[in-house]
Amino acid sequence: MCYNVIDGKLHLLCQHFVPMSTRQQDCLRPNCLFSRNHAHPVGCRSPSCTRMMQPPQRNPIRIHESLCADCVMRGEGRGVLKCS
Repeated sequence: MCYNVIDGKLHLLCQHFVPMSTRQQDCLRPNCLFSRNHAHPVGCRSPSCTRMMQPPQRNPIRIHESLCADCVMRGEGRGVLKCS
């Protein structure tokens, strides 16, 4: 099945992932509705075709050993509000 790859920043202290861009990974299967190799025309109603994508994959392209901006704004580390 096809899936989206989300490139982004991973903040190690809070373990938050901040997305930056998204791209689609093609499975190249003829029975996948999202593939460029899909064998049927647009508007396919064939029950044998896959109609769902796999869950998106996170790809950390930048890794920071700090808190994300949301946690800094919420006062994480100073005891004000905890970021979940």
